[in-house]
Amino acid sequence: MARDLARQNIIYAEAFYAPASFAREDLSVQHITEAVRKGLSRVAGTEVTLTSDFARNNGPEEALAALPALAEVRDLGVVGIGLGGSEQRVPPEPFAPVFARARELGLRTRAHAGEAAGAGSIWGAIRALRVERIGHGTRAHEDERLLDYLAEQRIPLEMCPLSNLRTGVVRSICEHPLRRYLERGIPVTVSTDDPAMFGNSLAEEYLALEREQGLTREDVRGLILQAVAASWLPEERKSDLPARLRADPAWGDGGRTRSG
Repeated sequence: MARDLARQNIIYAEAFYAPASFAREDLSVQHITEAVRKGLSRVAGTEVTLTSDFARNNGPEEALAALPALAEVRDLGVVGIGLGGSEQRVPPEPFAPVFARARELGLRTRAHAGEAAGAGSIWGAIRALRVERIGHGTRAHEDERLLDYLAEQRIPLEMCPLSNLRTGVVRSICEHPLRRYLERGIPVTVSTDDPAMFGNSLAEEYLALEREQGLTREDVRGLILQAVAASWLPEERKSDLPARLRADPAWGDGGRTRSG
């Protein structure tokens, strides 16, 4: 999953990778991270932070074993951990020690929840893992108390509308809950999930929301600014991004308020 954060002078993005899963192939977390960073560094005008995604199906032991190695390569842009895999089969609670240890090492935390499984999966990620962000969160609407909590605690949802459509989580973009969550005051960002798998781009995500949910250009600009606020960039670099975005000629739309 990747999220662009700016387009003036440099593109900031967050990317997820899963180095721990390759330990059984005798590939170390350090070497994989070095290889990923080497490849990313070849793309001019980009700054990409890395979040190590752990597969629920492989159990917490694999994740715990990988944490010391991740701490060693933080200077290669590793900023956090995430939890992916089959949320409908493996609950988040067994991974609580992993997330506690990650925080002790200075890593940020998020978890995939509320896509294949319902609102209970999100509550588990919040209560047991104490995550800062929720990946997807599509089915949060199944619990009104959860919606209130997400809004009150300002927990961002990393929403992926086209991915949800193509995996059958929603039947149409019109039915996607993103707009409802925005109106409820929940911090929402838009992500691509996996462009190689779904053949999508961030621009196509925003365009679909404009066309199918009636989001205005101002709404889209608000989503971009929420992505900045939810990002794990260092504060000194994050603080000036809103002003830089607004200064970009592409930020305005010639007075239009809705897509044509």
